[in-house]
Amino acid sequence: MGVDPSRASIARVYDAFLNGKDNYEIDREVLRGVQKAAPEAQDLATENRGFLIRACRFLAQQTGVNQFLDCGSGLPTAENVHQVVQRINPDARVVYTDNDPVVLAHGRALLEENELTHFSPADIFDPRAVLEDEVVRKYIDFDEPLVLLQLGTMHHYTGEADPAEIMREYIDALPSGSYLALSHFLDPENEYSELARKMEQIFLHSPMGSGTFRTKAEIESLFGDLQMIEPGVTLCAEWWPDGPQLKPLNQVQHCIAGGIGYKP
Repeated sequence: MGVDPSRASIARVYDAFLNGKDNYEIDREVLRGVQKAAPEAQDLATENRGFLIRACRFLAQQTGVNQFLDCGSGLPTAENVHQVVQRINPDARVVYTDNDPVVLAHGRALLEENELTHFSPADIFDPRAVLEDEVVRKYIDFDEPLVLLQLGTMHHYTGEADPAEIMREYIDALPSGSYLALSHFLDPENEYSELARKMEQIFLHSPMGSGTFRTKAEIESLFGDLQMIEPGVTLCAEWWPDGPQLKPLNQVQHCIAGGIGYKP
């Protein structure tokens, strides 16, 4: 599978939002389009990345779980999952899954030096493909608790199935004692809803073609029957921040949420 220069890549667009260097003009076009609606658009990515770092730090420090399955890993950036969790637990195993050809090339090069970190080219919107993948099965023990990461992924699903059904298939496969960390574009159903829907339309009609903003209740449905870790699904900016909030959140920071669920 080669790179299609006429279509923006989710991973490369995200890289552009994070001011990375692994993106093309077609990807930056998506960023500029969203910035016209919301100049702070890049905070969708920075808040997601901040949530990823804090969630992974919490999971590595406090749960005792030492295997992580990261769906839709994206391009390597500062503070990748394996770096965050292995700094706390050097024995933690991480398997990344992503079927973007650019991500595969970068990911494999990055991981050659790390024997506890592996990469699978499975399609994250096909749970069976991920759960039965030979790399996943080799390095993730489904008889022991694991952490499943779906960070900034499900809002890019454009298929016919109910996203909650996709997540249910993943959750059903998780052993008791496992955790799911998930973040998602949010329609906050308040004065920022109009902006959320405007950004959604730009994403959907951009060269990338995906980016759905769901309500809090819709995002909560993706966790199924899992027990939510406090404070439940909340704005990424407000999920156990590293310090006090010294200035008000901007409009974009109200449009992405995350949470962690636990399977008893």
